[in-house]
Parts: sequence; structure tokens; C-alpha cells
Amino acid sequence: YRSRYPSQVIDILKIRCGLLPEHHVADVGAGTGMLSEIFLQHGNSVVAIEPNDEMRAACEQLASAWPGLLVKKGTAEETGLEPASVDFVAAGRAFHWFDITRARPEFQKILRPAGWVVLATNSRVRDDSPQSMAYEALLSENGTDYAANRKRYEIGSTIDEFFRGGEHSKEEIAGEQRLTLEELVGFTQSLSVSPQPSHPKYAGMQAALREFFAKWKRDDEVVVIPTVCRITYGRFTAMGNASTQ
Repeated sequence: YRSRYPSQVIDILKIRCGLLPEHHVADVGAGTGMLSEIFLQHGNSVVAIEPNDEMRAACEQLASAWPGLLVKKGTAEETGLEPASVDFVAAGRAFHWFDITRARPEFQKILRPAGWVVLATNSRVRDDSPQSMAYEALLSENGTDYAANRKRYEIGSTIDEFFRGGEHSKEEIAGEQRLTLEELVGFTQSLSVSPQPSHPKYAGMQAALREFFAKWKRDDEVVVIPTVCRITYGRFTAMGNASTQ
């Protein structure tokens, strides 16, 4: 139910970072492999690093369709990869969990000279319209630990610190998700703030989602959720090819 990363990510990396099909990519905190997939579609070989057993098992299913994908257990702080073994290190919606004081030297170790780090998030837009704000209010009222989770995802200053002394640039890609009621429920349940069926707030969340859908659905029986994919690409040593924003 999560939105996929747009193919424009690869277009940006080809132009800005010189990404080629022969480059080897490490996807760190790969989860089920959503970010790995767009690199694989471009022709890159990818090693997916994921500590969670269930997530890694799902990613291994993706490997059955992509011979260029290797899935390994590891963390951002201890990937288990050889020094200077990859051209790009990518991280998707896992960067906010990294200990950057340990992940940074690990990334420096596994990258080849002049290698790139790519950080990507793909998320809903939270405050662009009454509908977006109503959905956030729904999550805040019926979810668990909403404020702490929202703060965890505010990683702009952490990214700047991560690349301190080097160079990095940021770009955004606008998109949308068109969700039926079933898909809206599934998407919401995939969020870490959503109560699970055994939680006392679960029934209230389900009722609130039905009310939200009834109010905001369009004639074709979907709600449209605006999304934004934010990409940061950079290097730890300034090379003069990217401008910090």
C-alpha cells in the first residue's frame, strides 16, 4: 500500500551524479526493497542491507525476480561490506533510524573514491490542503505516539550534519496516490502510528478512516493523497560537482 519511488529519481541521479548501469549500489536499511527496485530496473547490481528478519525475507522474494540483487543482514553502522566495494550508497525511509556518528564512517569505508550517497524519502504531503490537514488530525487523534513519530521524520538538519565538510544537493518530485477505501485503510495501517487490531484505539481508527473517505472521496470512489519524493545526493568530500542547498 506504500507509494513506490518514482522513476525520476534515476533520471536525477544520471544527470547529477553520473549514475551508470554498471555502478554497484548498496541499499542500506532496504526494507522490502522498494528503493532497490528502481536501481535494478536501471540495470544496476544492488546489495540490500536490512537488519529486520521479516523485512529481509520480503526483500529476498524480490531477489528471485532480479538476479542482480543480493540481500544481506546488516545495519547502517555495520553493513558487513568490504571497503571500497560500492559506487553508491542509498538509503530510503530508514535514514531517521541511523546513528549518523557511526553510519557516516561506515559509508565512507564501503564507498569507492568519489562515490555518492543518496537519501530518498517518499511521503504524503501533510499541510497543503484542508484534506491533508484532516488526515493528519485523524492520525493524531486516533493513532499512537503521533508527535514523536512526526518529529523523528524531520531529518533536514540531520542530513546537513551527515554531509558536513562535503557537498550535497536536494530535489523534490511531486506525485499522488489514488486510494480506494481498502487501499486507504491498508496504507494507514502500514504507518507506525497506526494502532494494531489488539490495541484499544484500533476500532476508532477504522471508523475515522471510513468517515474521512466518505467526506473526501471523488466521483471515481478514490481519495487522492498528494505525495512528495525528496532526494538528497552528495559526497563526503567536496568535489565541485554538486551545490549545497
